[in-house]
Amino acid sequence: MTYNDVTGRIFDIQRYSIHDGIGVRTIVFLKGCALRCRWCCNPESQEYEIQTMMVNGKPKVIGRDVTVKEVMDVIKRDMPYYGRSDGGLTLSGGESLLQPEFAAALLQAAKNIGINTAIESMGYAKFEVIDRILPWLDTYLMDIKHMNAAKHKEFTGKENTLMLENAKKIAESRMCELIIRVPVIPGFNDTQEEILEIASYADSLPGVSQIHLLPYHKYGEGKYEGLGRPYLMGNAPMLPEGSIEKWKEAVEKHTALSCQIGG
Repeated sequence: MTYNDVTGRIFDIQRYSIHDGIGVRTIVFLKGCALRCRWCCNPESQEYEIQTMMVNGKPKVIGRDVTVKEVMDVIKRDMPYYGRSDGGLTLSGGESLLQPEFAAALLQAAKNIGINTAIESMGYAKFEVIDRILPWLDTYLMDIKHMNAAKHKEFTGKENTLMLENAKKIAESRMCELIIRVPVIPGFNDTQEEILEIASYADSLPGVSQIHLLPYHKYGEGKYEGLGRPYLMGNAPMLPEGSIEKWKEAVEKHTALSCQIGG
């Protein structure tokens, strides 16, 4: 069996995206996640099982099994856009590392035909799993949500120790660009002190020069209703106007990092 025959489970392929990596991207969303972040905007990604979600009053099947070749047939259609923008393939989820063989095969298939590759991931896996994908990866977009293990577990269901250790190992490997991303969430990490603590850690990682602050939004709230689940953020307020910009200035003042809003 070649890597083109490897099968995985996805729930969406988003074409012509300008987020989650440089240039125009094709984002492949893999099913399954180990975390249960209260603010998750893709709750349909969390369970590996194929589900039914109500969308606009109609049932929609979420999840399908595909081969690497089937996914690459879609990705290849967008190669002219990649060439003009330095874009490429981004794996997202969910947590792609929970399907390690499929994730590695997709990245390898893309790199073998000269496509730029990225992964959006929390790094929640044994490092041996991450080490397997690094040879095929150009950019690792890694979420660091909080530096306090107890608070991280309270809001996501898991402590952050493994993820922080993996961030350090990825940076030390120098095998890909590592960009740290911080979803800024009301009541969780929305203080300058908490943001700067994450930024200081990112600044300590060898080769890391960028941090992205991702403002909280409620775009996924309706999906919870469609899945028959409560939205645990409830009536959490939006971030005060101008706060993200102030934190960006603070990060760039107190660290050597370039700070970007959005990502």
